[in-house]
This record gives sequence, structure tokens and C-alpha cells, in this order.
Amino acid sequence: MAPLTRQGSTILWGLIVLCAALELSLFLSDQAIIGPDRLRQVVYDYGGFWPGLLDNWRPNYPAQPWTMFITYGFLHSGPAHLIVNMITLWSLGRGVLARVGAWGFALLYIATLLGGAAGFALLAPGLRPMVGASGALFGLLGGLLAWSYVDRFTYNEGLWPIGRALLFLLALNLILWWAMDGQLAWQTHLGGFITGWVVAMLIDPRAAENG
Repeated sequence: MAPLTRQGSTILWGLIVLCAALELSLFLSDQAIIGPDRLRQVVYDYGGFWPGLLDNWRPNYPAQPWTMFITYGFLHSGPAHLIVNMITLWSLGRGVLARVGAWGFALLYIATLLGGAAGFALLAPGLRPMVGASGALFGLLGGLLAWSYVDRFTYNEGLWPIGRALLFLLALNLILWWAMDGQLAWQTHLGGFITGWVVAMLIDPRAAENG
């Protein structure tokens, strides 16, 4: 894998620092080290993804039914959730940056944040809120698998590794959904993954060269 450019490194570290700073503030508030009280709930109320706001709920501010499609992706449910997602972001982000550069990464990341939220809005039962970057992370993974599919198809290589990866992702989501007693937002993962696959095909310069 090619080394990160300065711009690519700045983007990845910027996302990681932003998410970490938000979660650190919420964690310190949870421990009563900093105020105000109930900071996590207040931040979730304003920045989490609430399906009810697409129905008849009254928003906390006029633009909330639209901004929540982005803001949810920078919040996490706790330190463990954050750490797993940020390690995954660093791992997948480097591959995406190597393929399409900083602007392509930014486009894919934003599109998959939106796609993940749309998947949750369309498929999730009930009105429970959702936070986390995993929609975008599954989108990055969807993009990488789409590009791998293009490359393997172009050079007449077997496609079984792609199918195997898809089966692994399906099994992983099923196991996590069971382990988390149905609280896994698999709908967000699915929406992000599909969006990532589609958008990656549209922005990949190599696909255009091979066409």
C-alpha cells in the first residue's frame, strides 16, 4: 500500500481526533469530572439519529431532521465503541486514500454517512436513536470490495475472495446482532455498504480507464 500523503493523513487524523474529542468529553461528563450533568444525553438529543424526527417529532432546532444524517456519525456509545471504529477507520481509510485520493475519500465518506442513516431510517424497527461511524466504515469497506471486484474481473482472476468477504460480513453482523441482544444497527451497516459500493464504482478512475 502506498504511503499516506500529507493531505490524506490530515483527513484521517482529523476525523479520529474529532470523534475522540467528542467521546472524551462525554466520558468525562459521565464520570462527573466535567459538567454539565447528562451531557451525553443532551448531545445525543441534538446530534444522534432519531427516526421519529422524520415523522411527527418536534426537533430541537429547525435543521435537525437533516443535520442528523451527518452528526450521528461523529458520536459513539462509549470508549470501546470509539476505539474499535477508529482503528477500523485508520485501516480502511488508507486503502481508500491510496485508490482515489483525499477528495475521493471525502466524497465516499460523506455519501456513506448519508447512506447508513438512510438504511437505518428505512429498515430499523421502532424509534430508538442511533450513533456511530460504522455506517461510513462499512461504506469504505464496500468501496474497497467494489474496487477489488473490478480489478479481479478485469484481470480474469477468481471472484471467490469477494464472495467470501461478503459471507464473512454477513456472519459477523449476525453474530454481533445476537451478542448485542438485537441492539446492533445492522441497517446502518447495510445502507452504508451498498452506498459505498455504488459510489466507489462511480468515482474510481481505474474503472473509467478500463471502460
